[in-house]
Amino acid sequence: MLNKIGVIGAGQMGSGIAHVCALAEHEVIMVDIDEDALRNSLERIDGNMSRQVKRTLIAEEDKAEALARISTASGLNTLADCDLVIEAATEVETTKIEIFKALCPHLKDSALLASNTSSISITRLATATDRPEKFMGMHFMNPVPMMKLVELIRGLATSDATFVAVQGLTKKLGKTGTISEDFPAFIVNRILLPMINEAVYTLYEGVGNVDSIDTSMKLGANHPMGPLELADFIGLDTCLAVMQVLYDGLADSKYRPCPLLVKYVEAGWLGRKTGRGFYDYSADEPVPTR
Repeated sequence: MLNKIGVIGAGQMGSGIAHVCALAEHEVIMVDIDEDALRNSLERIDGNMSRQVKRTLIAEEDKAEALARISTASGLNTLADCDLVIEAATEVETTKIEIFKALCPHLKDSALLASNTSSISITRLATATDRPEKFMGMHFMNPVPMMKLVELIRGLATSDATFVAVQGLTKKLGKTGTISEDFPAFIVNRILLPMINEAVYTLYEGVGNVDSIDTSMKLGANHPMGPLELADFIGLDTCLAVMQVLYDGLADSKYRPCPLLVKYVEAGWLGRKTGRGFYDYSADEPVPTR
């Protein structure tokens, strides 16, 4: 049984994963080297659960009990008695590999490992661990408490027992698991990110401005968010990282990241999380930057 769950990374994704696991009555320990990130994460989880209470999705006592199940720490050694550890660090392969190499000596032999990577090879990440048969991809969608999908990705060595256990947990969390082969960016991002990249090219080439591109896709394709608005929500650095994985992994020029996307990331304009991307978020209403 996967009773105690560790989550590595206290960002938006790690917070969301801890949130849904705690509501599903799992004891959760969230680890991050940044103490401020941990404090901010707990505040984010509290606020998101309060919104769920207000919408009568959960009861006040559910919130209180779930929050009591979440603890935080800065050291990987605190994950020693976890049944499953889900890595939700930044989408940089070298960073993830360093984490897994440092983590494995602390884990009990029966512990399973999962990565929330949105694009990186599960088979390759598994080789950084001492248990590739107990490792797989568990790609949650953002925002985790609201989005119903989890992509389940087996690496070449992933055992049937590991897959069945993680698939069962996914269902217990109230999510729908879809099975993806271990190809660059899996299913959702293989389709979604090239669309976003094409929207950035459309802006780069002057076919339309930010407002006209997003309005066209919302009203013309019935998308709830325009592609540039969505890029800001995801984080332009994450969008670029996924496109680079696609470009490197599939060697097809159609996946070449748009130079404008590269320029925005180099400028530190990463979207909502930095207050500026394709929109400026410093005022009450977002204002297009182009």
